Amino acid sequence: MTDHEHTSTGEVHEHDLGLGHDLGTLQRRRWARRGVIGLLGGLSVAAVAGCGSEEATSGTGTPTSGPGGRGGPPSDGGGGGTGVEVADGEIPEETAGPYPGDGSNGPDALGESGIVRSDITSSVGEASGTAEGVPLTLRFRVYDLTGEEVEVLPGAALYAWHCDREGNYSMYDGPAQAENYLRGVQGADADGWLEFTTIFPGCYSGRWPHVHFEVYESLEKATGAGSKLRTSQLAFPEDVCREVYATDGYESSVQNLEQVSLDADMVFADGHSLQMASVTGANEDGWVATLNVPI
Repeated sequence: MTDHEHTSTGEVHEHDLGLGHDLGTLQRRRWARRGVIGLLGGLSVAAVAGCGSEEATSGTGTPTSGPGGRGGPPSDGGGGGTGVEVADGEIPEETAGPYPGDGSNGPDALGESGIVRSDITSSVGEASGTAEGVPLTLRFRVYDLTGEEVEVLPGAALYAWHCDREGNYSMYDGPAQAENYLRGVQGADADGWLEFTTIFPGCYSGRWPHVHFEVYESLEKATGAGSKLRTSQLAFPEDVCREVYATDGYESSVQNLEQVSLDADMVFADGHSLQMASVTGANEDGWVATLNVPI
């Protein structure tokens, strides 16, 4: 799929998917799909609560949440379901865009000391800036679909990055070019979970609000130029975006959101159900966005 990302001048360009996409595609084709629908009849995984929320994972690529959650289908037990279904298969392979910061297009955040961290709001190394915005926790759960049964994937590493509330990407873009905030790597725990503390990204011209991420076999692979298992993107529900963008600092996002839609977005237009995060929270206390990542 071709992605169109903005430049620091606001101009929209079409970008080649590049080596990262090719590696992910080749890896995926080597894995036979095992008839994922119905595969989880005997699999039950306890829901893991985090960051004080009552959310539970019980969905496809869009985990469900407890009461008040938005972005996912109803949970099996009215918000407390423990069943895990990954019935729609692997999370889609997407472009990393022009600002990956993984060494494939210029700067390499993955080589920075301190890049393995859960709080990505501030820069590491010689940079010292902190991104301002509405607090957001990103929670991912990684699954392995390559065996006879669907299993969580402990030890996998996920590199996440996104723009700041002004729509700029650190290491590349405008006043954020000298920073490396809003980028970080975490390893999955024994239950496949990992999370980041960050700020809600802005909406820039031409794209639906999103977070980029790459999945690696291990932290060593992620920080040592190893091959990726998957590159994809997380989307946010429209109603949550509107609530966030009503706060100070997100003024440009209000207008930009009015000019885009999920159905017309160059990444999510062909389907976004597996990439739509389940979101709970509020502007005052922060939001929690949760996504299943089956690969």
